[in-house]
Order: sequence, then C-alpha cells, then structure tokens
Amino acid sequence: MHHSTNPLLQDWTAPHGLPPFADLRPEHFAPAFEAAMQQHRDELRVIATDTAAPDFDNTLAAFDRSGRLLGRIATVFYALTASETSAELQAVQRAMAAPLAAHNSATYMDMALFARVDALHRDRAALGLSPEQLRLLERVHLDFVRAGARLEPAAQRRYAEVMQELAALTTRFAQNVLHDESAFQMVLRTEDELAGLPDFVRAAARQAAAERGLDADNGHVITLSRSLVVPFLTFSARRDLREQAWRAWTSRGEHAGEHDNRDVARQILRLRNEQARLHGHASYADYALTDTMAGNHASVQRLLDEVWPRALKAVQRERAALEAVMAAEGAAGTIESWDWRFWAEKVRQQRYALDDAEVKPYFLLDNVVQAAFDCAQRLFGLRFTPRADLPVYHPDVKAYEVTGADGALVGVFVQDNFARASKRSGAWMSSLRWQSRNGGFRAPVILNNNNFAKGASGAPTLLSLDDARTLFHEFGHGLHGLLSDVTYERLSGTQVLRDFVELPSQLFEHWITEPEVLRKHARHWQTGAPIPDDLVRRMQAARRFNQGYETVRYTASAIVDMAVHALPDAEPPADLCAFEAQVLQRHGLPPGVGLNHRLVHFQHLFSSSGYAAGYYVYLWAEVLDADGYGAFREAGNPFDPQVAAALRRYIYGAGNSLEPGAAFAAFRGRAPTVQPLLDKRGLLEDAPA
Repeated sequence: MHHSTNPLLQDWTAPHGLPPFADLRPEHFAPAFEAAMQQHRDELRVIATDTAAPDFDNTLAAFDRSGRLLGRIATVFYALTASETSAELQAVQRAMAAPLAAHNSATYMDMALFARVDALHRDRAALGLSPEQLRLLERVHLDFVRAGARLEPAAQRRYAEVMQELAALTTRFAQNVLHDESAFQMVLRTEDELAGLPDFVRAAARQAAAERGLDADNGHVITLSRSLVVPFLTFSARRDLREQAWRAWTSRGEHAGEHDNRDVARQILRLRNEQARLHGHASYADYALTDTMAGNHASVQRLLDEVWPRALKAVQRERAALEAVMAAEGAAGTIESWDWRFWAEKVRQQRYALDDAEVKPYFLLDNVVQAAFDCAQRLFGLRFTPRADLPVYHPDVKAYEVTGADGALVGVFVQDNFARASKRSGAWMSSLRWQSRNGGFRAPVILNNNNFAKGASGAPTLLSLDDARTLFHEFGHGLHGLLSDVTYERLSGTQVLRDFVELPSQLFEHWITEPEVLRKHARHWQTGAPIPDDLVRRMQAARRFNQGYETVRYTASAIVDMAVHALPDAEPPADLCAFEAQVLQRHGLPPGVGLNHRLVHFQHLFSSSGYAAGYYVYLWAEVLDADGYGAFREAGNPFDPQVAAALRRYIYGAGNSLEPGAAFAAFRGRAPTVQPLLDKRGLLEDAPA
C-alpha cells in the first residue's frame, strides 16, 4: 500500500486531530507501523549524531518529541484491538508484536543516544535544570537503564530477543482470554432457568441474546461479562446453573487446545526471570519493584501482612452470617464459591433491607455519567460538551469536548461503556494523545472503557452501585489524563509509578456515594424521583458489608502474583494451577471464597507487564485514597475549593513531574497512614460483619 493512500499516514483533519476511524482498515496498520518506525529511527539518528555537545534541549526535549507519528498510530491500534477487534486486527497484532518490541529495544540500546543522555545525567546537578526538567532527565535515563542500555553487547542482543518473545506471548495470552470469554454463552430457555433473576438481569440477558442473533425461543443469554455473570451468581436460584457459570468464568484460559494459557503463562514467567537476571536481580519481582513507591518485596509484604489476617477474620464473621440464613431457609451443604454471592445477598437484604433490585432503578447509566461530569465541574471547573460530529470507532461510543472554567480547551474525552464480543473484559483508561507543551500545546485525548451489560432495546441501562463505582474509578483515571499540566509527554497523565497510578481513580470513587451527589443524580429511571434518604442511609450502613470477602479475594490474587514473580528459579512451576492452589492453601484461603483472578486469565499480569509483580498496587493506592479523602472530610465539604485546588495541582495535574511520595505529602500535608483503609473496609476488630 502506498503511503499517499494510507489514512494512518495522512494529516488527520477531524476536529482536535482525532483519528479517521471510518477510513481505517486492518491492512493499513502494518505498512503504517513500518513507515512510522523508520521516521522515528531518522529522528533519533539526528539527535544521536548531533555534533553539538549534548544539552537538555537538543537531547532530552528532542527525544521527548520524537516518535509522535509512531505513538499516534500505536494508540489507535491498541484502542481498536482492545475495544473493537476482529480476526484480521488480531492477526496484525500478532504479526507486529515482535517488530514493535524490537524497535523499542533498538531505541533504548542505541549507544550513541544513551551516551548523550548518560552524560547529562552524570552532570545533572550542574545543569541548572528546573524541577520538571530534572525529573524528565532522571526518568528517561532510568528508562534506558531498565531497557538494557548498560548491558554488555551479547546481553543486549539476548535482552532484545527476550522482549520480542514476551511481546508475542502477552499478545497471545490476551487473545486466548478474549476467545474464551466470547465463546461462552449460557442460554436460559425456561422460567425455571430464570428463577430468582430480577427484571434488570433478565433485561440484560435478553439484550445479550439479541446481540448474538438468537431467536425468541432462546431469549436470555448469560455471558462472562462481569456486569452480567456477577448478578447471575448473586440472584439465580438455580444452584446448578450458578456452578456452570462460575466454572466457565474461573476456567478462562485453562482449556486444552489452541487457546490454552497454561503454557503461555509459564513461558512468560521463564522469560521475565531471564529479563530480571540479565539486570542482576534474583527474581522478576525484585526487578519490577525497584521502580515503585514500595521499592522492594518486603514493603509490599508488610502491607499484605497488615491486611490479610484481618480480612480472614472478617470472612469468618461473614460466613457465620451466611450459614445462619442458610439454616433458617433449610438449605443443606457447605458454601461453595458459586454460592457465596447468592447467600450474601440474602444476608444483605435481611440485615439492611437492601438489594440491587431496589437500588438499580436509581442508577441509570446516563445519570451516573452526568454525576461524574458534575463532580468534575464542581471540583475542577470542567465542562463536558457532547460532540456527535467527532469520529468514533463504534456507534455506542460517545465523545465530549472538555473545557475549563475559563472556557479554554482542556481536552477530548471518549467513553465506551458497553460489553460486546469484540471487546476485552474489564474496565480501563487509555490515551489517544497525551497532554504536553513540548513543541506547542497538545491537548489530551482520553479514552475510558467499561463493560456494562446493555439494557434491552428500548429499555434503560441500569447500573449496580459497584458498576457506578467502576465508572467513577475509570473516570478518575480519565481526569488524571485530562488535567495533566506538564511540559513533557513522558511525564504526562497516568505515566506515573505503578503504585501511584491507582490513587486518582480510587480517590474519585468516593464522590459517587456522597449523599448530596446521590440526591441530585440518583433518580428513578421511570419517575425521576430522587433516591429516598432512607435508601441512602441503608446503602451507607451496608458499605462495609461483605468487605472481608472482597478483601480476601483481592489480596489472594496479589499474594499469588507476588509469589509467582518472586520465584528465584529459572524454570517456573510445571503446573501453574497446582502452584496457585498450594500458595492459597499455605495462606489459609477459606473455602468458598476464591480469588479475583486466577493465573490462567490474569490479564493484569500476563497481557502486558504493567501490573506484573504489581497487583498489590490497588491496595497500596487505597491506603493513599482512604487517607487522602479525609482532607475533604476534615474540611467539612466534599467539594471544598481549597482542598480541590491542592488535589488538582499535586495529584491530578502533576503527572510524573513530582516524586509521588512528595506529591501526596504536598496534598495531604503529611505521609499517609493505613488506619483509614482498615476502617473503610471494616477490618478493625470491632467492625460489624
């Protein structure tokens, strides 16, 4: 394909420079990537061969500006492969994984380029740099070192090979999980099979059936979308069907054949161990944790050890409550993993007179979106204006122009809320363009993805409170990208240390349960009536309910992650599933509880390296967010302007221009403590079940 006819290589003339999604085809990407990598190599060659002595502008600032065409193409490509993929796109993804990894390795192992960066880093104290410039120099230098710039030539060659193999394997892992998720459907044909399911679950199951082209006789389908399978496990009176759904959900990636992830994960672990050893570390966890707030395995372990035994005690209290309800209803047997949510919901209804069927009518998706926008306006002065004329990649996707209190452009926000077979599971934020001022102002283009079960045709999409929190969580990430106020792209938005990145997102979750936010935006989808004060009180009273269960499931996954990545052995366990079971047994995981993610489908760990030896970060960030939100409570106003201004400056706006511990201390006035987290989750000794 000639470059002149490839839309990826042309000027993008849509408002705000958005991609021409309607013109893009899978066959456009490989030649565009090749052209963009060549352009990036040419840009880097100019920097590396500059006859002038290295200085900040001709080396660091120039390096930060380089590769923008490649970055533009890559962000569009990965947005599509995650959110609207196809067999053709997946083939391109597999084909390009290794070449793109090779290009990245070649960039950071360019010795002439590194020599210039290294010289500046060596003399950094004498260069008179601003704090942000110094931070950029330190981060870029570390990027080079961690990518192998200081290795011997033979080790560099092997390191590059390892990174290419890892890129291919992580791509394969993610595609295998998507296959298992999209291939499963449990068809419910009779009223008996639908027993116990409230109207909102039935409506979502009808819509899932319609999207899969099933006829009226097969009118309800349960998929492995979290927003559908979790309500099914919570409400279905058919224990046998709950077990069937649970086994399908938890065995993703564990089926013999073409899409089996067991050996794929072992190969990834073997290569990560080799990567760590090339850097002189005994395990991948040791290597990964050197560039985190935690700093080392021992710090992570102290946090897990603080939470795990408390969570186990909370689960014991919760199990006793579940067993009491079972006995009262004459149910025999023990609580299995497919039973816990079902009986927990009965306890919640009995103890708090609260169930999702009562709550959900007040959480219309559109209203929750507007609640998030309203909170952002009250805190930070942002306004979100729908722009139907902006190009998007799917009819369900909505785009908004974001302006500040002064009317100036802040960025573009793109939101993709619904589950579909062409989209990976989970919820995430990504960027189509990072904010920067290096070479002129570049407004951010931020993308939020959720996976909510869509309401049936003509019916509303209603969210659970957990779904609403998820939307606010991802929107918090989105604000982290939109509010970025830095000069250099490498320091922009969410490109921060991994155990800091979840702070802005988890912090923003607090506002969805603020009573004044609920009274304004939680309105009945049929009558428009505001959520009753009594229901809000019951929701607040139930906020710690079942948190032992949720904490154990999360912490168990973090423990397994650390255990498998901390192994010093070059060869990973022959049977990863058996290893996982042994770790959980050794730590005393209670029966019937389970864990959030099993290794065979743990995309946080194996679809990329982003959270490998790092799943603990959600708990680490929750220490920060539980303590950080206390600043608003102490001010007596969840929208206190002074606290909000500090939050914007030090947390949402600073990107990676500040060391994260210093950023938190600047916002909060001190270092964080763990007590607010334990209180929030009800893990203190005197907390009710």
